[in-house]
Parts: sequence; C-alpha cells; structure tokens
Amino acid sequence: MSEITPEQVAHLASLARISLTDAEIEQLTGELGAIVDSVAKVQEVATADVPATSHPIPLVGGMRPDVPGATLTTAQALAGAPDHDGSRFRVTAILGEEQ
Repeated sequence: MSEITPEQVAHLASLARISLTDAEIEQLTGELGAIVDSVAKVQEVATADVPATSHPIPLVGGMRPDVPGATLTTAQALAGAPDHDGSRFRVTAILGEEQ
C-alpha cells in the first residue's frame, strides 16, 4: 500500500493553484491513496503476454465512406422556415444593427 501524505496533497494543490481546506486535503489524501493502490493492482496483472487495449472488443468499421447523398432543394429547406425571401432565411437583426 502506497502512502500519500497530506503534505504531498497540499503540494500538488499548490502546483495546480487550487486552494484546499484542511478537510479537503484530508479527504483527498485517502482518495488519492486508493487510486494509487488500484493502479498498482492493475499493474500486477498486466504482464508482457497480455496486449494493451483501449476496448475489450476490437472496433472495426467505425467510419463510413464519405459519399454525398440526396440534399434538400431550396424550397424544401425553406418550407419550415418562419420567414424567408424565397431563396434565403430571413432573421431579425442582432446587436441593434439594422441592415
């Protein structure tokens, strides 16, 4: 079991420019110790004959071919618009600027 001290937690907090109370330092000391112990357990079972993986099941075919498909016509795109001029969406002016 690795020993994480409150002084180490306070030092890490100062490096990260995080202000911690004494209660938070005490809580994080235990939590960081548990994390370090968990990583040590994983390292015990990770042997050279076990390949490193990012997923338990191999991912294949995650990307589809980039093939253009059917697109909307101008009339179809403007059909649901609250306001348009026949070829463009019409929106209200922003930031008090009139066009």
